[in-house]
Amino acid sequence: MGPMPSGKRPASPFTPLDFQLVLLRRMADHNPGLVEDARHELGVSIADMREANRRWQAMVRSPRSRAPLSRYRSVLGEPDSRAPRRIGDLDCEAWLWPVPLWPSLRFEVLTAPNGAVWNEWLVRAPGSAGPGLRTFDDLVPWSCTVDEAARAFAPARPLEGTAPTRWGLAFTAPDAEGVRWEVVAEFTWGLLQRVSVTGRQG
Repeated sequence: MGPMPSGKRPASPFTPLDFQLVLLRRMADHNPGLVEDARHELGVSIADMREANRRWQAMVRSPRSRAPLSRYRSVLGEPDSRAPRRIGDLDCEAWLWPVPLWPSLRFEVLTAPNGAVWNEWLVRAPGSAGPGLRTFDDLVPWSCTVDEAARAFAPARPLEGTAPTRWGLAFTAPDAEGVRWEVVAEFTWGLLQRVSVTGRQG
């Protein structure tokens, strides 16, 4: 058997580590310092992170791309758990995978009965204690998920994100002195990235 033609080497498998790099790449715009620390913890280079993101985007956009749920199973393996979920009048199923970089979180994919994916983001792992969110100062990057912030500072108004993996919430939160502020919280893959003050309530 002759040598493989140049440029035709088989691609290495896309691994759960690569997927974590995809999550980080999207968060780097808001929190480069936290991403840099996480990258060192994982023992990978900036080039590794860029390459993982490039390969992920190629998989997502390929005309021969797997369906989203099949893609997650091929990359992350079988989920840790699958549980029925009802959202309004809609029945769906929540698939949860561990994310070693954030041990208390899980990557959740909500699927419709026909296998279509409705949502993909990070959530708190079942049985894990969430953060104590009481004041504006508790809203630090990577401290909470979308649903945790929405519950802690209800009523929260969802905002359209600037990209498919980004979400926003508008709500009021008190500071340490009890003064309430109108804020906008921005999330990437469901994890808090930054909070901006838009005004003082009243």
